[in-house]
Amino acid sequence: MTRTACLLAAALLALPLAARAEEPTTYTNLLTPLLSSGTTIIDQPIAYPAGTPKVTAAIVTVPPGGETGWHLHEVPLFAYILDGEISLDYGEKGTRMLKAGDSLLEAMNWAHNGKNTGTVPLRILAVYMGAEGLENAEAAAAPH
Repeated sequence: MTRTACLLAAALLALPLAARAEEPTTYTNLLTPLLSSGTTIIDQPIAYPAGTPKVTAAIVTVPPGGETGWHLHEVPLFAYILDGEISLDYGEKGTRMLKAGDSLLEAMNWAHNGKNTGTVPLRILAVYMGAEGLENAEAAAAPH
C-alpha cells in the first residue's frame, strides 16, 4: 500500500470518531437506567406515604452468611445491589435471588428476610422514599 493510500485510509477511519466527538452531550445520553416500575418485587402497586416527604439514602452491609432479620417497610424502597448476592425470602410470595448490578422496588408492609448467600460482604444502596415520623424499616415476625 502506498503512503498516500495509508494516509487516506487513516483519515477515513478517523471520520466516525471525529463525528462522534462532536455529538452534543444531553442528559438522556448520560443515563444508564437501572429500574422503571410502578410495582414492588412482589407485584404490589407503589404507594407513597402521606405527610412531609423524607428521602433517606443509605448503604446496607451484610457479612457473608449474615441475615437482615425479618422486617418490613412502610415506605417505598429502591434498592441496588452494589456487591455480593442476596436471597430474599417473602414467605408465601416466594424467594428471589439478586446479585451485584440488580435493582428492585422492595415489598411494602410485607415481612421478608434477606440472607447473604455469597462469600463477600453484601452491599446494597437503599433509597427510602418515606415521610417524617415513619420508620424506613421495622422488625416483623417471620411468616408461619
